[in-house]
Amino acid sequence: MQDKTLIVITGPTGVGKTEATLHIAEHFGVPVINADSRQIFSEIPIGTAAPTAEQQQRVQHYFVGSHHLEDYYSASLYEQDVLKIINAQHSPIALLSGGSMMYIDAVCKGIDDIPTILPEIREKMMQRLETEGLEEMCKLLRKLDPEHWETVDRNNQRRVIHALEICIQTGKTYTSFRSNTVKKRPFNIIKIGLNRDREELYSRINQRVLQMIDQGMIEEALHVYPKRELNSLNTVGYKELFEYLDGLTTLDKAIFKIQSNTRRYARKQLTWYKKDVAFRWFSPDNVEEILNYIHTTLSNTSK
Repeated sequence: MQDKTLIVITGPTGVGKTEATLHIAEHFGVPVINADSRQIFSEIPIGTAAPTAEQQQRVQHYFVGSHHLEDYYSASLYEQDVLKIINAQHSPIALLSGGSMMYIDAVCKGIDDIPTILPEIREKMMQRLETEGLEEMCKLLRKLDPEHWETVDRNNQRRVIHALEICIQTGKTYTSFRSNTVKKRPFNIIKIGLNRDREELYSRINQRVLQMIDQGMIEEALHVYPKRELNSLNTVGYKELFEYLDGLTTLDKAIFKIQSNTRRYARKQLTWYKKDVAFRWFSPDNVEEILNYIHTTLSNTSK
């Protein structure tokens, strides 16, 4: 029997994770370990819907505004940092909440031990990307690692380039380093998924985008515009607003595109989560039902 239990709360973007998580954190008297790969950046709180100052006063949050856009950070580093936090906590309960699928899997299942890229290899590949373009880099990946080429998001230049860096540095395929072996953890894990009726979820997403615009997301995008080439800004919301700031589209079209791409991302999240049968699904409005489930599960695991 494990001494500690990690409660994981996730769900698609816009579903209402933050408020439900706050109630659960307050119930158990524990901080929130945030699992959002963009909310860690202090320069973009509006467009990432990061917990507000008021919400952070209610409950301590880790990994909110903790890094800068230029900082290198990865799911592997996140795994290491979170395990240290859980180990250092005196409470038998730890709470992890967010929508970044890779971050959640990194903590619950572990990340494969992929080699650290040498600076000269990284620089060389970034130069090739700049001169040859992403399409040529995808062709090279297909040649060096056709298996990974089949599954990688070929519009995500960071993932394409990282796989190529591994191939070129090691002389092996990126696929060969991905064992997908689930690592043992020194704690139990309770996985809770939050979801709503699809039309309701889409309506919430559309409304939240409008709210972000009202809160100053355009000004936020303008502030980080000089850093637009950073991977940390290669994300829904900023890409579309950068097109608007470049004069390539109207504001209305940019907003419509943000809403559409956010809904698409929510579908992608749900597809990912549904592969994991360990998740128990609830409406985010049913906090009491969620707490009853957690207490029942804790009681059963302690027997």
